[in-house]
Amino acid sequence: MGRLALLALLVPYLVWLVFAYEYHFLDGVNLLFHEAGHLFFGILGQTLAIAGGTLGQFVFPLACAFHFRAQGQRFESALMGVWAGENLMYTGRYAADAQAQVLPLVGGHIHDWEWMLSRAGLLEHCEWIGGAFHVAGSFVALASFGFAAMHLLRERSARAETQGSVTLQPRR
Repeated sequence: MGRLALLALLVPYLVWLVFAYEYHFLDGVNLLFHEAGHLFFGILGQTLAIAGGTLGQFVFPLACAFHFRAQGQRFESALMGVWAGENLMYTGRYAADAQAQVLPLVGGHIHDWEWMLSRAGLLEHCEWIGGAFHVAGSFVALASFGFAAMHLLRERSARAETQGSVTLQPRR
């Protein structure tokens, strides 16, 4: 029953993410992993130090998804896909800000996406790139939600079949 309630609560959240996304509580968690990514990937050079923030924020939801999947917990693994999709939306907002740079920066004066997109010659396309991240994140989040719902329905159906089947024993 708890999983079904969780899915029901996720519906308005997903609608809000897809159509009206704004920075919110989960992005604070994403930001922690983003900043940690700069440190961990920073040992591999300047480019990966900058890109490592974005890479780092995806390590944790994907690691959780793989962990749950390895444990046979498909529902929970799919929910981590929702987190990864939300993370793509968060990345989209940051990438779209590369030229305007109105978002506050944490721990430095370098805007990761301005740095990366300007070196790639794509800075003038930052809003389009951010929008593409948002669309991709929406797809990932909604597809992951669909997989979570599908696994929950399969589990409930299998449980109902098991509980509903009565084996008749011949009388002796």
